[in-house]
Amino acid sequence: MATVCEFDPITGNIPATKVEISVSCRNLLDRDTFSKSDPSKTEVIDNTLNPDFVRKYILDYFFEEKQNLRFDIYDIDSKSPDLAKHDFLGQTFCTLGEIVGSPASRLEKPLGGIPGKKCGAIILTAEELGNCRDCVTMQFCANKLDKKDFFGRSDPFMVFYRSNEDGTFTICHKTEVVKNTLNPVWKPFSIPVRALCNGDYDRSIKVEIYDWDRDGSHDFIGEFTTSYRELSRGQSQFNVYEVTLLSFSVEAEHTFLDYIKAGKTLFFIILFSAFEGNPSQSTSLHYMNPYQMNAYAMALKAVGEIIQDYDSDKMFPALGFGAKLPPDGRVSHEFPLNGNVDNPYCNGMEGILEAYHQSLKTVQLYGPTNFAPVINHVARYAAAVEDGSQYFVLLIITDGVISDMAQTKEAIVNAAKLPMSIIIVGVGQAEFDAMVELDGDDIRISSRGKLAERDIVQFVPFRDYMDRTGNHVLSMARLAKDVLAEIPDQLISYMKSRGIKPNQTPPDCSPEAGLSPTSTI
Repeated sequence: MATVCEFDPITGNIPATKVEISVSCRNLLDRDTFSKSDPSKTEVIDNTLNPDFVRKYILDYFFEEKQNLRFDIYDIDSKSPDLAKHDFLGQTFCTLGEIVGSPASRLEKPLGGIPGKKCGAIILTAEELGNCRDCVTMQFCANKLDKKDFFGRSDPFMVFYRSNEDGTFTICHKTEVVKNTLNPVWKPFSIPVRALCNGDYDRSIKVEIYDWDRDGSHDFIGEFTTSYRELSRGQSQFNVYEVTLLSFSVEAEHTFLDYIKAGKTLFFIILFSAFEGNPSQSTSLHYMNPYQMNAYAMALKAVGEIIQDYDSDKMFPALGFGAKLPPDGRVSHEFPLNGNVDNPYCNGMEGILEAYHQSLKTVQLYGPTNFAPVINHVARYAAAVEDGSQYFVLLIITDGVISDMAQTKEAIVNAAKLPMSIIIVGVGQAEFDAMVELDGDDIRISSRGKLAERDIVQFVPFRDYMDRTGNHVLSMARLAKDVLAEIPDQLISYMKSRGIKPNQTPPDCSPEAGLSPTSTI
């Protein structure tokens, strides 16, 4: 059992969501002479070209990872486990994110793999497993606790444990310390029911009360055992122990996939810091090496290949900042990489990479590097959809130099109350102290005495993810995993703070309903 002094408070977050994949096929090739094909991945469905497979596939879904999937369809002609002895009907490739990110989480793709043949289509549907997704909010108080400190009153706190099947207990929550009192009233706290009892309402829950000591040798005051079912009775004579339950409420805990499935759109806007040497010279971070991608391109491709699965038309606005633009040499901190002021959108990650490389040939890189203008610009779009129907993620790839720190902090504090997140990827060997300061993981960012409402910035230095063996694919996968890991929780935190619940019917996603491909950035 974890000790109290070793405990790192659990937030209730679960690293992966389990999703169930259902598979159907339509219009498969008929490879049998006298009967229909018998397609199978697991069970065999006899004599049909349009099978709906009963067997489901349970997968761990991670938003921050690119999870590649391949589906091969065979016509089973014997009991042999050797697939080479059966007729190949077709195959398709996709990512788990592509399935989840499709409307209603239903993806239909053509089957291929047989030259000159139409192999039909495969239909993939994802459904999140809803195993106990309730969240409970409770508040406790105590009266006349045992005094443990010789020179003063106690500093009490509570520790909650859920029981395991082997009779042990696992710590699942710790309250705050209420200083210098024998009659504490702890703040209300929320915890997923699955973290409290794993959905078993009669499972034992043990609660211990301690007197906090600075050196970690907390004094034991008392303990009691209860269950979720008992606690759900609320404030009553049944819930008076060493402490008293003041309130108990339960609500459904909506997940990231709930909002995505309901049509909450993620818009990604990509910006490059351009002030980093002549791209024709190998010393520049923008150097266009004919044999490998530079750090900017690798960072973009790593993140972009995952996020593009969550955009139906895969059109992304891509901007640069810190350059003199043709024909008059005007300095800009916000210019379209594709050169089209009226339509800065690029088609997919390949389109962005192409626009990026073309821009390096036409603009003159120039400082200073100002973040505030672009953050404020995206914030104006986010401010127009505070109903949560759209959520914006701004990806900034930079060398770490920043010229407007005070203004950037103010822009982030203002953006924290909007449906918006900011990802910053630092490239090169510069000191990134300023970037770390913008990331509010340890200390919430503030400006003019005002704290940011939420932590919306995630910063990572790309150099920390470079594989020592030179494996760029592995480097990019590691980067994407960490850089995107906070987005689901940031989206949910905004929705919860505004009381926004997923819609049952996806909203209108036509260009008139939001940021259209013809909008001016």
